[in-house]
Amino acid sequence: MRRRTRTDAGQAFPIYVVMVVGLLFLAFVFFAVGKAAALRNGAQGAADAAALAAGQQARENFEAPFLASLPGKMLDPFLQAHPVQGCTTAAQGLADSNRARVTDCYSIPGGLRDRIRVEVKGHDPVDSPVVPDTKKIFAETKATVVIEFRCPDWESVDFNDDGVQDMYFFTCRGGEMLEIEPSNPPPWSKVSKILYDVHLVDK
Repeated sequence: MRRRTRTDAGQAFPIYVVMVVGLLFLAFVFFAVGKAAALRNGAQGAADAAALAAGQQARENFEAPFLASLPGKMLDPFLQAHPVQGCTTAAQGLADSNRARVTDCYSIPGGLRDRIRVEVKGHDPVDSPVVPDTKKIFAETKATVVIEFRCPDWESVDFNDDGVQDMYFFTCRGGEMLEIEPSNPPPWSKVSKILYDVHLVDK
């Protein structure tokens, strides 16, 4: 059996050093990839929260024009062409609380099914010591929320035949019923969540 000499050990040492350095490099790369994924998940959470805030604020903003459309039998035109606003300060605030900022926010009108899309950019860079230019790489993503009218089946009654609608009866998804008297409407905070559903979608 051949004995290992000091010369053999000296020759093997550089190989060990290269292997250790290579493993450390791979560890840093995997760490950078993991950090990038974590930052993107955080940015996605910020985008989702901001989009939901924008959708909920848009629903609140429907109150005055929605109620104004009832007496004169203008509800159907309103539902087909009501304006949807873009981002709000609440949306930006939620993005900030999730370590991101809103870079763009715009509405996509669609009649009974409107959308608001929010794009965000994370505050924190990937900043890997082994991957070049990662100090300039930030997580960017977007989220889309739908504001959907839930009560497409409705009818109105003009008790006095004076052209003014005195009562509206809504049949909503799931069989939920809602009555609104235009001259004495219930609190919008109570009925808006019945009339309009706000939820995230993939596109």
